[in-house]
Amino acid sequence: MEKKFRKIGVLTSGGDAPGMNCVIKAVTCAAIDMGVEVVGILGGYSGLINDRIRPLSKLDVADIVARGGTFLYSDRCDEFKTEEGMQKAIATCKKHNIDGIIAIGGDGTFRGATDLSIRGVPCIGVSGTIDNDITATDITVGYDTAMNSVLALGDRLRDTCESHCRCNVIEVMGRHAGYIAIETGLALNAIGVAINEFPFDKEAMYKRMKASQKAGQRSFIVVVAEGLGAEFSEGLVKEIEENTGIETRFVRPAHIVRGGIPTLADRNFAARSGYKAVELLLQGVSDVVICSRHGEIVPVEIKYALIVDRMYKGKLKEYDLDGFSDKQIAEMEALCAERRKYFTDMYKIVNSICC
Repeated sequence: MEKKFRKIGVLTSGGDAPGMNCVIKAVTCAAIDMGVEVVGILGGYSGLINDRIRPLSKLDVADIVARGGTFLYSDRCDEFKTEEGMQKAIATCKKHNIDGIIAIGGDGTFRGATDLSIRGVPCIGVSGTIDNDITATDITVGYDTAMNSVLALGDRLRDTCESHCRCNVIEVMGRHAGYIAIETGLALNAIGVAINEFPFDKEAMYKRMKASQKAGQRSFIVVVAEGLGAEFSEGLVKEIEENTGIETRFVRPAHIVRGGIPTLADRNFAARSGYKAVELLLQGVSDVVICSRHGEIVPVEIKYALIVDRMYKGKLKEYDLDGFSDKQIAEMEALCAERRKYFTDMYKIVNSICC
């Protein structure tokens, strides 16, 4: 029998991302239009454990789409990983008659959502991470804004590099994923882009830099993904100077790229994802994450999303693929191959046209 929803909760968890507020607004307004009450859970899963609940109306969320971060706040909650913590969260749901939850965040958020779903609280996940490192979806909420923030910073650095005949090494966020680095590297005409996913040929970069300088170029940008480590990024500055003679400076924008006004792309993807999440939840669907696949907004089983992520990142554990059909495993392998081809193609383009 299909569950009757009277009230749902919405939370944000893990690292904040521009566009999270747009998801919250979409969830709130869509649910109210469908005859369901909405409450905001403050501070992610820790707020669920500690009973930090507030009702949400359309007026409460009317003006939040232009704000970065999350107006429901966020947290990383180790207690929620324990059975005791989860039972406290479930007790809060019962106390407030919360029939289901939409959880916005990354892979850790989705693991929490599937744990609650298994224990009788239907949940749907919506991606909210600047890293774009969720293999099951083409894009994540916050990714486009983060890239545009790096782009704006890089363009400004290019101005001063041109004035002083200088190079800037920019280390960008993304955890162990190089999406922000490779995309902004191309957009910034970076002479070099170093990411985890592809071997970085320093000597070839030095050769290009010296040839370009000899031809009269004065400014250079190098983009490095943070997953390579601070030692690599900061050490590269010295190595560039030693091997090219070009004065080089280092910039780490870090969490600056997590904030800021969400772009149109992030706002609209967030809105579509939030609406779809409510629609599916009220239809009785749960334990899924909302993904973008070739322009379509589709639900993907959370377990599937987590396992294909492990497959792509080379972290599969014994028995991880148990219970999946040969067709599903083939689909996962195709997704991973698609991601690898993306980096191969992008790296080829960067090395061919950037200078």
